[in-house]
Amino acid sequence: MPGEQLVRPPPLLHLACTHLASGGNLKPTAGTQAKDRGSEGAPRGGHRAQHPTALEARSPQARRGKAAWRCEHCRERRLLICRELVGAAPSQTLEEIISGARSLECAIVLHRRPAEQTCQRGHGNPGNPDTGYASKVEVSTPSVVEVDLGHTAMLPCSFFILPDSNITYVYWSYIPRSSRTKVYSWVQGKVFVDDSPYVGRVSMDDTFTLAITQTTLQDARVFVCQVGAGSLGVGENRTELRVYKAPEPPEIHANEAGISVGTRESQEIAECVVRNSFPGPNITWLKDGHRLHPEDDKVKIMDTRTQEASGLFTARSRLLAHVPRQDRHAYFQCQAHYLLAGGDRQAQSPKVQVHIFYPTENVSLAIDAPRPQVKEGDHVALRCQGDGNPPPEYSFFRVQNNTATGEEEEQELSGKADKGVLSLGKVHKENTGHYRCKGLDLDTMETLTADAELVVNYIEGLKVTKESPEPVLEGHNLTLTCEARGSRPLAFHWHKDKKGKALGSGQQLQLSNIMREAAGNYICEVTMPGVQGLSRNKQVLVVVYGKPQVSVEKPGVPVQENELVTLTCTALAQPEPSITWSANGTVQNRTENYSVVSNLTVQVTSKLMRSGINCTATNYLGVVTHHVHLERRMTPTTPTTTAPAGNATAEQKPQESKGVIIVAVIVCILVLAVLGAVLYFLHKKGKIPCGRTGKQDITKPDARKDEVVVEVKSDKLPEEAGLLQATNGDQKPAGDQGEKYIDLRH
Repeated sequence: MPGEQLVRPPPLLHLACTHLASGGNLKPTAGTQAKDRGSEGAPRGGHRAQHPTALEARSPQARRGKAAWRCEHCRERRLLICRELVGAAPSQTLEEIISGARSLECAIVLHRRPAEQTCQRGHGNPGNPDTGYASKVEVSTPSVVEVDLGHTAMLPCSFFILPDSNITYVYWSYIPRSSRTKVYSWVQGKVFVDDSPYVGRVSMDDTFTLAITQTTLQDARVFVCQVGAGSLGVGENRTELRVYKAPEPPEIHANEAGISVGTRESQEIAECVVRNSFPGPNITWLKDGHRLHPEDDKVKIMDTRTQEASGLFTARSRLLAHVPRQDRHAYFQCQAHYLLAGGDRQAQSPKVQVHIFYPTENVSLAIDAPRPQVKEGDHVALRCQGDGNPPPEYSFFRVQNNTATGEEEEQELSGKADKGVLSLGKVHKENTGHYRCKGLDLDTMETLTADAELVVNYIEGLKVTKESPEPVLEGHNLTLTCEARGSRPLAFHWHKDKKGKALGSGQQLQLSNIMREAAGNYICEVTMPGVQGLSRNKQVLVVVYGKPQVSVEKPGVPVQENELVTLTCTALAQPEPSITWSANGTVQNRTENYSVVSNLTVQVTSKLMRSGINCTATNYLGVVTHHVHLERRMTPTTPTTTAPAGNATAEQKPQESKGVIIVAVIVCILVLAVLGAVLYFLHKKGKIPCGRTGKQDITKPDARKDEVVVEVKSDKLPEEAGLLQATNGDQKPAGDQGEKYIDLRH
């Protein structure tokens, strides 16, 4: 058939080589194709033989990299044919294998995939059957091709024929059971898609590689590539297509009923389910990250696998074991192992804990308080806890010693204990004592007890006394004593008033040579070292008696004659003094902070300005008088604003107010000017008939009593006011020119 009608296979590389007994190296023999060897024809490393006539090489298409080539010896034609195997490991190189033969001429045929090799051994020239070269078609395909479900599978097909030979057809078929079904055909350069379930999903490129798109589980079968070369015969080889599907995440379900410690039979801890995987996955179990293995009478793993209607597999695994008490905090999880194209995969489930029931072995009682040292007023609770699951039933008691018998007496505490906690509320010193908790295990009916001591710290009986005669006079001494009782040693501190500075520490405070300034509240604060937040305080009022102390606002007051002035006099003393004034006027007294404040309002006369005014404070310890001098206030030369009576100095307005007044005056002048101009204009137009008398009466009916009088006042522009003046020639005095009237009568 014509060459242009053929789609030839990939170019072949023929390499003839001869073994040298001296070195065991490969030497190219004479031939036109030997010079085309290049780097592609170089023998690959990683070959091994089980015997001198075996040849192995790693195949990248082989699953998990364990495929190899084995060369079989054909007795009739003394051929060495390379075929792919699975499970061998690489070792020796091609040179080492060939060196084991006595005489060898080797032809290596490399296609596009370096691992697909065909080796022949014989004597003579290529093309002559008698010389040992192959006279049939050799087809090479990978033994296994892997693909993930839904992806595209690529099935390569390579072949070897003698030089100057042509192929006539290439068939791709699959073997459902025993017979074959064609999928794709190439016949003398023409392509045919055979009627099969693969219509629309298969194609073949120029290297005769079959592509299957959107792979399904049913595609996991054996495919055959068959090559025909006319008189040279027919060759074929098979490829197994494996389809993989990753499962859904593992589901784990812990035993909700719980497991009891001490049972003889293994109990189910959890169940693991892995759904929709192909092929079926394997399940392993982990405890705290460590794998569990089946162990007699301790760990059992029961696995089941089911194939669903979709063809996918669902795997289930149950973990049964004897669980000790120490596993009460252990975490369990399962792990799914499955296959995908290219290797193994793993997926882990979430971690779960199992309820483990075990008896109570110990009970403890603790004091639940805000701080280690309990004080009065703290919220305190008794917390009883057992180490069993489920926890025991708790009851609380207060233990007291019977003074008569010397034995302990238990008094059960009222109130409901919530999960082993009994609240005592705000505690007082009476709550100090010995407490007991009892835990009853309902499974074993065993009662366990635990005791605790509660100490409530307190301070009581606080009082402050003064060791001096009453009243305390100025210049005398005073001793203050603070007394208190507490559950532990106390510390005493003194200070004056609430925020006053510290005066000292200790139970007594000595005050020497007391002056009236020392009067006030003295506070004794009692604390308990080592008990945070526990303190009490007591205050006492110290009153210092003495003659009055008088003060006035100003010793000299500037005034004017005949004006009213208010004077203030303050007297401080205990007992409370009385205040009198040397002048008659209005007097108002008030008491502020142990002092008397007196205000005198009086009219200034020339006599008072000469004599002044005296303020006198009196109590039974003495009399004190203070003189107030009245000074004549000088009249300022600049305009001033009169101050209210009683104030010596008038408040001067800010400079800004003067500017405001000037602006207001200017505005008023402008308004009056405009108004005058309007009236003059109306007069000229005859709108306002004015007589010589200066007044024009417009009479209205007598029944109308309403009158509208428009008054215009002008103090600034007399010439404008003249527009409204009477025209009879009578001139009013200058003092009357400020007011003009127009009477309008309707």
